[in-house]
Amino acid sequence: MKKDNIPLFFATLQAANPTPETELEYSTPFELLAAVLLSAQATDVGVNKATRKLFPVANTPQAILDLGVEGLEEYIKTIGLYRSKARHLVEACRMLVEQHGGEVPRTRAELEALPGVGRKTANVVLNVAFGEATIAVDTHIFRVGNRTGLAPGKTPLEVELKLEKRVPLEYRLHAHHWLILHGRYICVARKPRCWECAVATFCSYKPKTPAPKTA
Repeated sequence: MKKDNIPLFFATLQAANPTPETELEYSTPFELLAAVLLSAQATDVGVNKATRKLFPVANTPQAILDLGVEGLEEYIKTIGLYRSKARHLVEACRMLVEQHGGEVPRTRAELEALPGVGRKTANVVLNVAFGEATIAVDTHIFRVGNRTGLAPGKTPLEVELKLEKRVPLEYRLHAHHWLILHGRYICVARKPRCWECAVATFCSYKPKTPAPKTA
């Protein structure tokens, strides 16, 4: 993607969706942290189904601790890798209670020190809960960054660092969500919907996918 096209790319995404939001359901920073931790290799839809039952019962670190691993598993067993996620979330809650007074820390280092929390999860929490202009590179953003030529890279970290350099400052706060939603619904993995894409003219991907033929 040509450098001059990057502001146009994001201006177009902004015009279509001025205030994008995560599709995970949450009402507190801790609920967001728990939901993002549970969402690894799972869909937001699947996580939301589970947390709609979990959060009314336990939506604080202490309440999750009181449930215990086995109790938590009962609420999240419809989510992939639920056993390891339950263990990680309970251990993370223990650290939050013992080291942070039950509050979600606001630094990347402290977040990444929590079990089950990597750079991507920390970036989501910093961006969504605390309004920092971080970009969490998931499979969608990794694909969009490479396919469009916006931020090509061989690893998620490489793509993230390139995005930090290339995304104009005025679009940085919401770039995370614009790129995820674009990758989830338009720039999909197997057959990108180029014929529906509002930013196709700015994108380096060739050949563009033609519209399916109608009978």
